[in-house]
Amino acid sequence: MTTSTNGTGDVDPAVREELARLRDSIDNIDAAVVHMLAERFKATQQVGHLKAQHQLPPADPAREARQIERLRTLAENAKLDPAFAEKFLNFIIAEVIRHHERIAESVESTINGTSPQAN
Repeated sequence: MTTSTNGTGDVDPAVREELARLRDSIDNIDAAVVHMLAERFKATQQVGHLKAQHQLPPADPAREARQIERLRTLAENAKLDPAFAEKFLNFIIAEVIRHHERIAESVESTINGTSPQAN
């Protein structure tokens, strides 16, 4: 077994190299997550505009419940804590609903000829 320090507090170069490799991988994954979230929000913005144009409610509790159950199953299969996955999706859903409400207000104000209220 190798030690991580040489007694003076300096980190073994092999450990430093392995940490750097792992952290580079984490950074790449974080970048991918951000880009995937951006794509997801682009799609949900389109949904928000469609809902607003057809006067549909910003939230769809039945779909949200199905999505949460689906994500929990995916998480279990991926060996990820399903409770964490549910919290993550709930956070995203809340943000999407907030966007949809803002879009609906904007569309309504355009139709009524008024300016949207500032949040």
